[in-house]
Amino acid sequence: MKITNPVLTGFHADPSMIRVKDTYYIANSTFEWFPGIRLHESKDMVHWNTLPYPLGAEQLDMRGDPASGGVWAPDLSYADGRFWIVYSDVHIVNGAFKDVVNYLTTAEDIRGPWSKPLRLNGVGFDASLFHDDDGRKYLVQQTWDHREYKHQFHGITLTEFDTATMRLKPETARTIWMGDDVKLVEGPHLYKINGWYYLFCAEGGTVWTHQESVARSRTLDELSFEASPTNPFITNFDIPGSYLQKQGHGALVDTPSGEWYYASLCGRPWHHETESFTDPRGWCTLGRETSIQKVEWAEDGWPYIVGGHGGERYVEAPKDAIETVAPASRDQHDEFDADVLGLDWNTLRVPFDEKMGSVGGGSLKLIGQGSLCNTFDLSLVARRWQAFDFDAETCVAFDPKTYQAMAGLTNYYNDQHWSWAFVTYDEDRKCRVIEVAQNDRNNYTSFLRENAVVVPEGVDRVWLRAKVRTQWYAYEYSFDGETWTELPVRLDARILSDDYVNQTYGGFFTGAFVGLAAVDYSGYGEVATFDHFDYREISGMED
Repeated sequence: MKITNPVLTGFHADPSMIRVKDTYYIANSTFEWFPGIRLHESKDMVHWNTLPYPLGAEQLDMRGDPASGGVWAPDLSYADGRFWIVYSDVHIVNGAFKDVVNYLTTAEDIRGPWSKPLRLNGVGFDASLFHDDDGRKYLVQQTWDHREYKHQFHGITLTEFDTATMRLKPETARTIWMGDDVKLVEGPHLYKINGWYYLFCAEGGTVWTHQESVARSRTLDELSFEASPTNPFITNFDIPGSYLQKQGHGALVDTPSGEWYYASLCGRPWHHETESFTDPRGWCTLGRETSIQKVEWAEDGWPYIVGGHGGERYVEAPKDAIETVAPASRDQHDEFDADVLGLDWNTLRVPFDEKMGSVGGGSLKLIGQGSLCNTFDLSLVARRWQAFDFDAETCVAFDPKTYQAMAGLTNYYNDQHWSWAFVTYDEDRKCRVIEVAQNDRNNYTSFLRENAVVVPEGVDRVWLRAKVRTQWYAYEYSFDGETWTELPVRLDARILSDDYVNQTYGGFFTGAFVGLAAVDYSGYGEVATFDHFDYREISGMED
């Protein structure tokens, strides 16, 4: 078997991979999207199944967290017969401060239930828990420095964790490594292998200069770690033509037979035909995904990536892999028969509840709340873009009496970058209409205006479809679900990419989503009823 990278497509950043007996698990960041922390399992590293999210309403409240705040870089580990997850909830993204709270939750079963979170500290984000072979445990974390005359990424701090009291011992805190000259050292994971402590850290920022570096020490003393002479361990900065870019932040794992692999975040850029291949480097509309590379060890004890530090698109699976049964397609069809949302659906910052709407019996009802710019009260359910080319379709029944009420199909990156096709009310023509609008860096544009499509009297439902084709996307409508008309607006997909958002905003860590939304900022809670959702991928760039 071959591992085909990325193994987790679409927004699956900051992978923390472990093995328990013959099974591998990956935890990924979810940032402001709820539920918190995406989990997958596999026995062959090739085929992956989605697991229930560990962070529900009891473990997480992100109301008011900014875009790309929330859950950063969860660390998954297994020790003492339990799964342990350390995660950060980041409350500030831009500016001198990061205001982060690190939490710990545990479970005997990866599928839960997970314990009420234990608050650890706020020293810095990207915390991980290291279980030493003498039974002691340590929190290892990036350290944040707000002072303008210091570098904000102030090394890697290690603090002992007392399992008797389930508290950190702050008096034991020390900086064990300051990182390389590349700076921006973060995402630490610590391992003990053949008597050495190996520290794997991301550096260079999670952009084109991203990389992973390795250091090691015989002890856990202050500043005792020495950098590998062959750093970077993995990067694509010097290989702009590589299919995979941005590889870095990730985790190391061994197989039962002693092979080694490294799970890393990565990006896959595309370019407009008029653009240089190197500047701009490209647009990663699928966000940061997860790749897996084979690792071997040199005679001097330093690890290296098989095939060179740029990694490979196709990687040999473990020799002892057990073939895993997993869905052959990422396509999704939902008729909303169940009374809970499936694992592919996400909401923003808070769980789906009766304030947002209801699901079951063949429909999803969304109660109009705030606009798609709202970070507190928003009725939106969405799923990741996982391919560069796909169609997404829904059907909505909506009878608004004000232009302040809207419902439809959205493609969404964050509260400043999104678009949608929606049904609303035109007070001049005194009828329902279909409009297309975009929010680009918080500049809102209604494209159809007086040419908005009139919904005929007697038509109860409107079908809407998004056609995403790598570089652009468009919306279509139908009044019978069979005859479709494309709305005369083609939108630039780059506006929903990490790289475009990064030009004006410091939180660019998620990826594009497609979903269903209802807005009624008049405050009267107009209800939109969706009777199905289809997501169908089309062969395109990634093939």
